[in-house]
Amino acid sequence: MAELPRRAVTRSARLAALPLGHAGRVALGMGKRLGGKPAEAVTAELQSRSAAQLFKVFGELKGGAMKFGQALSVIEAAMPEEAIAPYRQALTKLQETAPPMPEATVAQVMASEFGDQWRDRFQDFPMQPAAAASIGQVHRATASDGRTVAVKIQYPGADKALISDLNQMVRMGRLFGSWVPGLDIKPLLEELRARIAEELDYIHESNNQRQFAAAFEGDPEYEIPHVLAASPVVIISEWVEGRPLADVIANGTQAERDHAGLLYQRFLLSSPQRAGLLHADPHPGNFRITEAGKLAVLDYGAAASLPDGLPPAIGRMLRIALEGDAAGVLAGLRAEGFVKPGMDIDPQELLDYLLPFVEPLGAEEFHFSREWLRDLFSRIRDPRTEEFSIGLKLNLPPSYALIHRVWLGATGVTCQIGASVRMREEVERWLPGFADDPFPQS
Repeated sequence: MAELPRRAVTRSARLAALPLGHAGRVALGMGKRLGGKPAEAVTAELQSRSAAQLFKVFGELKGGAMKFGQALSVIEAAMPEEAIAPYRQALTKLQETAPPMPEATVAQVMASEFGDQWRDRFQDFPMQPAAAASIGQVHRATASDGRTVAVKIQYPGADKALISDLNQMVRMGRLFGSWVPGLDIKPLLEELRARIAEELDYIHESNNQRQFAAAFEGDPEYEIPHVLAASPVVIISEWVEGRPLADVIANGTQAERDHAGLLYQRFLLSSPQRAGLLHADPHPGNFRITEAGKLAVLDYGAAASLPDGLPPAIGRMLRIALEGDAAGVLAGLRAEGFVKPGMDIDPQELLDYLLPFVEPLGAEEFHFSREWLRDLFSRIRDPRTEEFSIGLKLNLPPSYALIHRVWLGATGVTCQIGASVRMREEVERWLPGFADDPFPQS
């Protein structure tokens, strides 16, 4: 494979094979159960094979397929344990690995961007990648001045692959939803598709990274690698060594989890105020814990420009909700477009719906767990519950779509980490509007 499979018909056929193959395995499993094999054993075998196929197809196709898999890995904590457990290992692999592009393709891309003498920039350039990204792979090389650098190279054909994959997966959203129960996939796919151009432009990404690096320069808690050179499809930056966040999730002590969860939440909350940008790709593969205990952040392809920081209305509404002002919450959500004009909704029912979401801010310290998140989402997704009917009446304004996805993703990852975090202190420090008195004296 010299590059990503680019023909839409080829990629679509392979993506279509995922739910179709799953259906075939379900039928085969039913036959095995009728033949006397225990249901639990058949289900475990079925899910294991589906997980293996997910990693194989998403990893080989890269592009939008791999990006979708990475997005799933962010929110897996909200899915029912019996549904997601067999897939967790495969989804984690998508954060870090994928089959590499051929060495000849690597050389061709580097020559096209930096000229035939591109190797003069390096003392050493291993042709095998050290890591994979959704639309590129990363090589650990030694620059001509002796520094260890990360060379991120975009897969040829990534633009066509992203568009083809995400268009196809939006059309197949219902099938994927039945394949992974309890997940509303279509809004996730729509949002990913809307940001294709930014993800593909490595000049744009390098500018984001430079802005973050300048804002966090010398910070005792964060390591942002500096960009050394960039082209539309290659970024050369400082190499940062560290323990993958996924390893903390899998093997960390409670102290390590708490430390990682705090730094992770603090980075995402503080970056709009400090850098004027919101990091918008919060999956664990983008984060490392360095030997010095810093949080290293490695990917900046998705970032929202927020030069004035996060909207103060978010902080004010969270504070009003914690104070129990149901009418104020409804008025604030109407003003921001979360409740459309003319929509009839009971203020107290709305507040009751929102309070579980702001629960982490009501305690001095809150323990994020998969169990807490699954319980929350099971109630709002169950058509039999009052929460489900309230959720149908709410609207997500386009200006808040990315902020909402990052908040949801950050909550999901912190629950995967299993961290205890003093979230109220962090929100009071970094979220405009939250520390304001919602009931000022006249």
